[in-house]
Amino acid sequence: MARSGGGRRTSEETKERLLDAACAVLREEGYSGASARAIATRAEANSALVFYHFGGVDQLLLAALDRSSAERMAMYREIAGRAKSLEELVEAALLIYRTDLERGYITEFSELVAAAVTKPELRTEIRDRAEPWIAFIEHEWNRVLGGSALGRLLPAREVAYGAITFYLGVNLFSVLDEDRTRTEAVFELAGELAPRARLLTLRLPRRDRDVGLSPADQEEDA
Repeated sequence: MARSGGGRRTSEETKERLLDAACAVLREEGYSGASARAIATRAEANSALVFYHFGGVDQLLLAALDRSSAERMAMYREIAGRAKSLEELVEAALLIYRTDLERGYITEFSELVAAAVTKPELRTEIRDRAEPWIAFIEHEWNRVLGGSALGRLLPAREVAYGAITFYLGVNLFSVLDEDRTRTEAVFELAGELAPRARLLTLRLPRRDRDVGLSPADQEEDA
């Protein structure tokens, strides 16, 4: 495992190369093409190191997903955290979608979900890794719209489930929608509807808290 400088790669460097290679192979060749040999060849390493460092191909692919998810979560928390309205949440969702699509993140996750159809042992692993993203969407929805009529009409948990479902479906549909016009139209529609729902996004007074307060006190407390 010689490096260009004449030295030898450390164990951590080898693991990082295998993780990089696993992501690249999964995006370009899919789960069916992500063999130990294909990944090791891309990483310029011995295929035995896939098993030595990770215990197997699936474990390596899951570790690669974990790494990219951690990077994405840090980046997307910052993006979503700037949203103060429904319109801005839609804009953040569009930016996140475009970034995931362009960088291949959607493909990584979707390929592993597809593999779980015929490999039940992957289902729990994938479901557990989807949960932080469901919680992330739920948190941002509640942060921006919690207490509003829209927030009560569309509970955050169900909104999060719908977003994850769309996330998976849009990757499959992108195979047919090569120019992205159909998918982009969905976001355009959401962008057009968001301003029209503005009245529904106003936070309502909390009755359990406001009972017994004067109008001035209620206004100050709000």
